[in-house]
Amino acid sequence: MFNEYDVVFASRELSEIVLRGCKGVIVMVFDNQKKVYEVEFLNDDDETLDILTVKEEDIHK
Repeated sequence: MFNEYDVVFASRELSEIVLRGCKGVIVMVFDNQKKVYEVEFLNDDDETLDILTVKEEDIHK
């Protein structure tokens, strides 16, 4: 389980922009039971690449 503001990484390619290993920050926990999160993914300069809704298995610490 993750919490808001946790730094995470994409476990797989999530979009054309968000590739495996891409760094993100959890900005919202939608449902602790289903483990669904909104994550802001960032580039190396900490600029936003995309904001995606993901499941727990899509990210890791």
